[in-house]
Amino acid sequence: MARRNLSLRPRNVGSGRILFGVLFMCTASTVFPLLNISVQYLTAEYSIIQLVWARYVGHLVYILAVLIPTRGLRFVRTSRPRIQLIRSALLVIGTFLYFSALAYIPVATTTAVNFTAPLMIVALSIPILGERVGLRRWFAVIFGFIGAVIIIRPGLEGAHWAAFLVLGCAACNAFYQILTRSLAGHDSAETSIFYTALVPSVLVTLLLPFDVRMPGSGLDWFLFSILGLIGGMGHYCVIKAYENAEASIISPLSYVQLIGATVLGYIVFADFPDGWTWLGAAIIVASGIYIMRRETIRRREARQASDGRH
Repeated sequence: MARRNLSLRPRNVGSGRILFGVLFMCTASTVFPLLNISVQYLTAEYSIIQLVWARYVGHLVYILAVLIPTRGLRFVRTSRPRIQLIRSALLVIGTFLYFSALAYIPVATTTAVNFTAPLMIVALSIPILGERVGLRRWFAVIFGFIGAVIIIRPGLEGAHWAAFLVLGCAACNAFYQILTRSLAGHDSAETSIFYTALVPSVLVTLLLPFDVRMPGSGLDWFLFSILGLIGGMGHYCVIKAYENAEASIISPLSYVQLIGATVLGYIVFADFPDGWTWLGAAIIVASGIYIMRRETIRRREARQASDGRH
């Protein structure tokens, strides 16, 4: 699951850094479907608790291996421990919901529905962050949720209740991103990504003894061993992408995940989205891109107004 750090700002917008940003986001959009298809394969034999544990413990090991040689232990300090705890708990709840959904519905469908998270962020930013949202962005949010309804098709043939688990995951992701915004200027990205791995690892380790089974084949061992590596690599690539290029360039590339999820789902499970799923996904993607563009324009106008006053 691709989750974007909205508090990051690019250090430089030169063409070289933009290219690096694009490459990092394309890499992230490639590895996240690999993570999800691996989880879907393993859900046939292993518990969700065990899969979530492997996902986050491996992620923690990866993050420590990357950060300690270059940062020491400075990234462990946080000025907002309560917010870090809450946002990380939301992330692990969202992961449980998402992995549970993967046991029942195709990766491409879960990926498409999960893209409603940016739409939820717009709606939640009003009561939580006090941001103003214009009428056009509200229409885009409503339009995007219509796309989700088209994919889920509640009460109709082909619908599956597990799609609502993905909506729950998207809601957790939305709250997670809003709390990430509130950390801007207080904790570094390294600190936040460390707690993103640490808190879930501790919480799920407490549950692991109640539902664990040793991998039964070499392939299963391999997949368990790379879940955290893939997840950690994906999050690291997203952070590096936003460090090197503007969100208006980077954000739309996250939708490439839908292509990767479709291809892998077809290769591994012979799953291919039907026409309604493609229509709903197109509506969600269009709404998300429109909201992102409106946000970019709004920030540019605010910057110009501020420069004019000075």
